[in-house]
Amino acid sequence: MFVELVPLLKDRSLLITVVSIDGELKVNFIPAKAKEGEEQALTTPLSFTGSAEELDVELGSHLASYAQSHLELRNTLAEAQAEMDAAAKAARQRVKTPQQTAKSDTPIKKEETSSPSGTGIDRTPNLFAPQPQSPATEPHAKEEGGQRTP
Repeated sequence: MFVELVPLLKDRSLLITVVSIDGELKVNFIPAKAKEGEEQALTTPLSFTGSAEELDVELGSHLASYAQSHLELRNTLAEAQAEMDAAAKAARQRVKTPQQTAKSDTPIKKEETSSPSGTGIDRTPNLFAPQPQSPATEPHAKEEGGQRTP
């Protein structure tokens, strides 16, 4: 019985109580907290009730299974805590390091609405403003004698 408890006893104490109730024995195994703030699941007690003969035969295998489950739970909780600590550290590091945004090498130029000479003339196209006519769109020039050619 005690050989099965050795892995469990490496990092915590274990309270064992034995009570006789109506000719049967009730055995309680209560693990103590190893440190303050430890997960409550690691202190879950284990109880067996049966005759002295039944407990002699079966208690060892049940204790071995309990100790193995307890160690697996402790390792799983430790791994989860380590992963959460690493994730929190990485998140704090990202917050501390300002993120660099991709910027172009040339700044965006603001379009000016006034003329370069500073006269304040608006260069924005206007639907109703008179448009200069190019030579191709001017009426046909008059030929000699003041007559138009078709």
